[in-house]
Amino acid sequence: MKVSKIAYKPVGLALGAVSGMLAGAVFKQAWKALGHDEDAPDATDEDRTWREVLLAATLQGAIFAGVKAAVDRAGATATRSLTGTWPG
Repeated sequence: MKVSKIAYKPVGLALGAVSGMLAGAVFKQAWKALGHDEDAPDATDEDRTWREVLLAATLQGAIFAGVKAAVDRAGATATRSLTGTWPG
């Protein structure tokens, strides 16, 4: 394993935590913008419909994946700018 990959591991972990918090905030705002309750339904929420539960899960997954990819890509690009090597 390259030294640059090993050195990037803590940065990648920190970026992962940041992206999770950011994605959670984005999802919460998107869910409210769609006119739903403040909290998205859990899969075991008896009072919610299948449609609402599956919509929430799909939207949350898409937002998390998109935010994670954007943050990871920005981190890798910044690392290359600083060190001259791509961390991946």
